[in-house]
Amino acid sequence: MRLFQFGCGNMGGAMLAGWLAGGFDPAAFTVIDPYLAAAPDGVRLLDAAPDEAAADVVLLGFKPHQLGSAAPAIAPLIGAGTLVLSVLAGVDLATLRATFPLAGAIVRVMPNLAAAVGKSPIALFGDANGAARGRTDALMAPLGQAEWLAREADMDLVTALAGSGPAFVYRFIDALASGAAALGLPREQADRLALAMVEGAAQLAAASPHTPAELARRVASPGGVTQVGLDVLDADGRLAALLEDTLKGARDRSAEMTAEAIKAMAAGADRHTQHH
Repeated sequence: MRLFQFGCGNMGGAMLAGWLAGGFDPAAFTVIDPYLAAAPDGVRLLDAAPDEAAADVVLLGFKPHQLGSAAPAIAPLIGAGTLVLSVLAGVDLATLRATFPLAGAIVRVMPNLAAAVGKSPIALFGDANGAARGRTDALMAPLGQAEWLAREADMDLVTALAGSGPAFVYRFIDALASGAAALGLPREQADRLALAMVEGAAQLAAASPHTPAELARRVASPGGVTQVGLDVLDADGRLAALLEDTLKGARDRSAEMTAEAIKAMAAGADRHTQHH
């Protein structure tokens, strides 16, 4: 396999780290990034696209607004046997297909930074089937839990849940520690305990056959310490409402960015047509 990765910032770097940690051959990867000082051992690093035959896989890992300017250099590496993976938030499949019409298959990928340690939720949507879908699944396996979406419209909600979600969890951990500190526990100790608790709870939930709701019920005893705390969280449905509003705000912003990206691409195409 020859995988050409255009852009190796935070997300692209996390995916590359996950692939290498998962046992992929570093020699299979070529990173094209003029701003990257060094690549992992064995990975080829270039500052511009090479004049070579079509790649097996091309990963688009730069900023979404750069697609129009980057596409001409990328296009020669894409052929009928090429799988294009895009982590460009807001750039829809139709735009990608119009930009790279010769690609064998195109898949939008929405991971998060936990891909570096093989623990990312990954949303997938594209026109891949057969061998291309199998190759996509094989590439995602070392990065975490991949889920194919039935509707592209769900990418915005999954972006909020799986992409932005770690920030919401970090805020919750910080809030737990802040609450404990406000009630008298030394702040550094509260930070350590809150983080260790969430880490253990997440690992237990991942390994358990029970749902998180059932696990919460099992931890709590009627009238006990945990149940009193749960009653506070559940009062008037406020925790559920808060998180629904949180996801809605993030989802709606993702949808706005999708519309903005499509509009910017269309404007760029118009300017290109007028220029020629």
